[in-house]
Amino acid sequence: MKHANISVFIPHIGCPHRCSFCDQRTISGTQHAPSADDVRAVCEKALGEAKSPENTEIAFFGGSFTAIPRGYMTELLETAHEFTGEGKFKGIRISTRPDCIDREVLDILKKYGVTAIELGAQSMCDEVLEANERGHNAAQVAEACVLIREYGFELGLQMMTGLYKSSLIKDMDTAQHMVGLHPDTVRIYPVVVLKGTRLGELYEKGVYEMTSFDEMAAFCAKLIVLFEENGIRVIKCGLHASEFVEKDMLAGYYHPAFREICEMMIYREEMTHKLRCDFPYDSGVAVFEVNGKCLSKAVGQKRANIEFFKERGYDVTVKGNNDIPPYKVKLRR
Repeated sequence: MKHANISVFIPHIGCPHRCSFCDQRTISGTQHAPSADDVRAVCEKALGEAKSPENTEIAFFGGSFTAIPRGYMTELLETAHEFTGEGKFKGIRISTRPDCIDREVLDILKKYGVTAIELGAQSMCDEVLEANERGHNAAQVAEACVLIREYGFELGLQMMTGLYKSSLIKDMDTAQHMVGLHPDTVRIYPVVVLKGTRLGELYEKGVYEMTSFDEMAAFCAKLIVLFEENGIRVIKCGLHASEFVEKDMLAGYYHPAFREICEMMIYREEMTHKLRCDFPYDSGVAVFEVNGKCLSKAVGQKRANIEFFKERGYDVTVKGNNDIPPYKVKLRR
C-alpha cells in the first residue's frame, strides 16, 4: 500500500537561524502554530477517513521540531501518540535540523512513538551552508545520522539544489555524500527564491545567478536515478503546489508537477541512449517497453517525449511491461 502522511506544519518556531532561502509561512501556507487541540482535531478527522492507517504517519513538518520549546514539543507528541498503535496510524514523522539532535531528544522521540526523522541537511558543502546561514556544518549532519540510526529510527535527508554559492558539481557531491550516509528516504528541493528572504535580496541585486529551469530539471532527474539505484526512496522532488509560493516567488525551480518533468527526462535520456546504442537507423519506427505504471512518465506531459523524438525523425511508441523496473527501458527490435 502507498505510504501517506497526515501533515501538521509548524512554521519557524524553534529555528535558531533564519536561513537565506527560508520563509516557512509562505512555503507551508501556515500562519500560526498549531495547538494540541488542533493536532487532535486533524488526527481524529484523518483517522475517520483513512483507508490504510497502518501505512500512514502523523508528520510534523515546517520548522525545526526538536528545537521548539520542550513543553510544547512533548504536548504535541503526547497528543499525536494517542492516535498511533493497533488500528490507528503507523507512527509519527518529524523534520528537524542536524544540530538539534542529541541523545536526550532521541529518548523523548522514542518514548512518544516517533518512527521517522528527517534532517534538513540541504548541502554537504560547508561553504554553501555558511553562505546560506544554515548555522551547522556537514560534519554535524553525519553525526546526527549516526545517532538516529543507532536509535533505530527511519532516517530521511532533505537536500536543496541551486543554492547561493553552490553549483551542479557541488550539488552532485552533496548527493553522493548523502548516499554514503545510507538514508532510507530523500527529499530533493530545487531552490525557490521568495520575497522577503536574503536570497531574494541577493537575486534582486544580481549577486545570485541561477541556471536554467530545464538544466536544473535534467540535473534533478540524475539525482532521482542516483538515489533510487542505491536503494534510497525519493519521496519528494520539488516544492508542493501552493498558491502562497506562486504569489511570493521571485525566481527558482518551481512547477506543480516538477517531479513528473524530471521523470519524463529520465525516460527521454534512457530512450535516447537506446536509440544511439541499439538502433541501426538514424530515423524510423521504434517501440519501447517500460514498466506499466510508468507509461505516462515515459510518454511525457502532453506527449512531450513522443514529440521530442518525432522532431528527430523517430516514430516512437511506448508499451507497458511490468517485468521492466521503473526508470528502465527496453527497445524492441
